[in-house]
Amino acid sequence: MSSEQSAPGASPRAPRPGTQKSSGAVTKKGERAAKEKPATVLPPVGEEEPKSPEEYQCSGVLETDFAELCTRWSYTDFPKVVNRPRPHPPFVPSASMSEKATLDDPRLSGSCSLNSLESKYVFFRPTIQVELEQEDSKSVKEIYIRGWKVEERILGIFSKCLPPLTQLQAINLWKVGLTDKTLTTFVELLPLCSSTLRKVSLEGNPLPEQSYHKLMALDSTIAHLSLRNNNIDDRGAQLLGQALSTLHSCNRTLVSLNLGFNHIGDEGAGYIADGLRLNRSLLWLSLAHNRIQDKGALKLAEVLRAFELTHTEVVERRRLLLEKGTQERSRSPSSSRHGDSKTDREKSQMVGISNSTLVDKTDKTQTMKTPKGLGKKKEKSWELAKKEEKSGSGQSPTQGTPKKEDATKAGKGKVTIPEQKPSRAKGIKIGSREKRSILLESELVVEATEVVNPLLEPVEHRDGKVFMPGNKVLLHLNLIRNRITEVGLEGFLATVQYQMQFSKAKSASKGPVGLLWLSLAKNCFAPQCPAYAIIQELMLPRDPIKAKLREDEAMAFFP
Repeated sequence: MSSEQSAPGASPRAPRPGTQKSSGAVTKKGERAAKEKPATVLPPVGEEEPKSPEEYQCSGVLETDFAELCTRWSYTDFPKVVNRPRPHPPFVPSASMSEKATLDDPRLSGSCSLNSLESKYVFFRPTIQVELEQEDSKSVKEIYIRGWKVEERILGIFSKCLPPLTQLQAINLWKVGLTDKTLTTFVELLPLCSSTLRKVSLEGNPLPEQSYHKLMALDSTIAHLSLRNNNIDDRGAQLLGQALSTLHSCNRTLVSLNLGFNHIGDEGAGYIADGLRLNRSLLWLSLAHNRIQDKGALKLAEVLRAFELTHTEVVERRRLLLEKGTQERSRSPSSSRHGDSKTDREKSQMVGISNSTLVDKTDKTQTMKTPKGLGKKKEKSWELAKKEEKSGSGQSPTQGTPKKEDATKAGKGKVTIPEQKPSRAKGIKIGSREKRSILLESELVVEATEVVNPLLEPVEHRDGKVFMPGNKVLLHLNLIRNRITEVGLEGFLATVQYQMQFSKAKSASKGPVGLLWLSLAKNCFAPQCPAYAIIQELMLPRDPIKAKLREDEAMAFFP
């Protein structure tokens, strides 16, 4: 039995050795062929050689560029670019639909639960939400990233795909796990973006070093900055206040700053107030939901009305006045029209030159090249400038009004900005108002940025002290839900009353007039407090929104 079973079992195994020999022979021939001719290794079907991200040229479509760059960076599971969802209007089902839903409920319960789970998973998946302009994929207007950590590798990809977005206006990062290092990388990325980028929002990103002030550097172009819910304390407020302005530097681009929902106290509010002393660009400031008490409130209220200059500020103001006077004398019409020699012009611009030598040289040149009487006029103007500088009237020596005038007359614009640099407009006389109005707006902007300095504003001398009119540029101040009592409220009442008088005095001329909206609700005082009621009454006609509503109501009643 065993022999019968082994016989048939051996028959099918017999040809296997022959087969092995034949395969061995084939492999030996393949080895010889490989030795004779090197085989070319072809990539598998469907796979390509990895491409470097530096060689990729972005097309301006964020969805395509971001996916391609992530693939080239060997990023397997990366966020998708989706349109920002819009809130849908509330849906009220009809009676027939509710009856149908109740009838179909037992049969559709399983599928509905599965769909809800999938929708929740898709909702919490990391995405880059974008808002488009007119549904054009190439016109990304705003970017929203929320709830997932943005690593340095993602920021490197953004540095490639964000600059081609020519219409990008805002970047919003909410709870993305930023660190001080990634914030520095993000700040370096912003100058590469389009010039239309004006709004940046970093909320829910507490940093150990609180280096948010890097977003407000002197070369920054950000106009609207939101730093809510970042645990910013007094130390961070100090850095932000210094970024707003110091004695020698000032941020000129930031228009709105939101510091709500932080931990700023009295000391931090004092630092913000110090930044507002010489800042003349910030229009909107929110310090809502912080820890500011009466001391910090009084600091903020003080800087918005006439405040005393410190000794350091007075010294810097005198230096600026002397520097401005030297520049005006070097650009005087006598030296430019009558062609003084180059050596005389260089010597007249030297700081250490004495007044006697300057008068002698001008007299010599005037006797040779100028008509009669011009030298006397120049000498009189020089004496008047010296008298004004000694009297401390608050104007520069070159503005030269020989009589002491009231603040109302000084605010009527007797000396305009184009007068201060006549060399920019060729052929325009200083005394002609009609020709001065022909100056381009671009020239006026350049003049304002170069000449206007808060320390050069008209000041008032009282009891041997110098007082500046205060910050009248800030229009909106929000201090809701702090710890201000009636003591701090009195300081804001004095500020509002002062600004009301100031705005009446400057009603004939254009310029900043002070706060238009002040919110002090939800603090540590009763709503029926007399000071609070007076502030509300004084601010009511100044609020442009409420004034517009009153106008609309009046038009509705009296068409």
